[in-house]
Amino acid sequence: MTLMTNLQNRIAKRIAYVRTRSEIANLPTELAVNDLGIFPSDASKIAARVVYG
Repeated sequence: MTLMTNLQNRIAKRIAYVRTRSEIANLPTELAVNDLGIFPSDASKIAARVVYG
């Protein structure tokens, strides 16, 4: 992998992480807990697991 490809992949993952974290954190608590079984306060952990594995 070239340096540029590696950098582009890392930037794309960071953007996906920030976007996912934001979406989860901004869910209404009732929807997140009752329907999805997640807590908006866990947004960082969930987003990291989804994006970075």
